[in-house]
Amino acid sequence: MIVIHHNPECGTSRNVLKIIQDAGYNPTVIEYVKEGWSKAQLLGLFAAADLTPRMALRTTKSPAEELGLLDDTVTDDVLLDAMLKHPILVNRPIVCSPNGVKLCRPSEQVLDLLDQWPKGPYYKEDGALVIDEHGNRAL
Repeated sequence: MIVIHHNPECGTSRNVLKIIQDAGYNPTVIEYVKEGWSKAQLLGLFAAADLTPRMALRTTKSPAEELGLLDDTVTDDVLLDAMLKHPILVNRPIVCSPNGVKLCRPSEQVLDLLDQWPKGPYYKEDGALVIDEHGNRAL
């Protein structure tokens, strides 16, 4: 089973979802901006992906700066509380698969979690090559 914590407004998130689907998987899609997070859920995801709250903080196109979260002295607990109140603060997409959990930025990172890939050549929505015509990850 593959689960993607997805924001359809995000191009990277859309690319990752499309790669997963085009590889033949039917993932569970969680639109976390609508559904929100629980503290236990975030802590579990971060631990599984080897992320700290600071590493998972979305600093651009989010209210992180206005909320004063960019200062290095802000604690993990403060970041977690802010992420619970403002789900958009969590960087995306986070993908869970039998092969691990990963924040998939850039979108090609999802290939590490998939046993099968889409047929190449394969391109992201911006036209960048992800998988070449021989089925290898593009450089």
